[in-house]
Amino acid sequence: MTSDTDDPLAHDFGAGTLDRALEIVRFLRIHCSWDKDQTHESLIPHLLEEAHEVTDAIRTANTNALEGELGDLLLNIAFQIVIGEERNTFTSNSVVERLENKMRRRHPHLFGLGEKEEWEALKAKERDHNVSVLASLPLNLDPVHRAHRIQERASGMGFDWPGADGAWEKVGEELAEVGEALSADDNFNLEDELGDLLFSVVNLVRLTGSHSSTLLEQANQKFTRRFQRLEKLCVERGFLFEEVTLEELNAIWEDIKREERD
Repeated sequence: MTSDTDDPLAHDFGAGTLDRALEIVRFLRIHCSWDKDQTHESLIPHLLEEAHEVTDAIRTANTNALEGELGDLLLNIAFQIVIGEERNTFTSNSVVERLENKMRRRHPHLFGLGEKEEWEALKAKERDHNVSVLASLPLNLDPVHRAHRIQERASGMGFDWPGADGAWEKVGEELAEVGEALSADDNFNLEDELGDLLFSVVNLVRLTGSHSSTLLEQANQKFTRRFQRLEKLCVERGFLFEEVTLEELNAIWEDIKREERD
């Protein structure tokens, strides 16, 4: 099979840009005592923090901040590569080569290597069949994203609903079981059923083409925006928030929702 595109990895996409980041780190490792003392492990908190700051910049659509935060994240990646070079465990070339080879394997239809296949199915082919497909998921993923990735991995093995309708029915089933546990005042089973309900909702979201973490954060921001507006309106109307009844608060809440719709 031949590809209908040129191999993009054969082209020069600004060669040397990554090298500049690496050279900065190499310089710092020689001339700055703090930078010299860092290890793969000691830099983990900084790497995670920078990744979160990149995410915040994306979610707030702050392109100026995003540019700076991507630079900070790149610095952390360069640090990890340089430390690996110093320990003779890998090089910048070996890191990039592994990336190139993986992208060729995962996009066979673009590189003349075969027919198009689903990403998770391709990944499943590369795994040791004596090891669970779920074994390599990072342990520190947040629970919502971990649920999403578990379901994606299972889907890659063919264990999945054919569409969102099946997942929607499962949500209804789990919701009914939560109701039964509530009615029976069964706190032990209630926690178990609530967990199943959350897992099934993540599955439904995934099968609609979205990600639960993204949608939940959007809901968090919407609620925060509306609640802060609720606090402000209480002040403007001369109410003490703590003394307003729930019915009055709900009425103001509906006013806020109408404001947003208008």
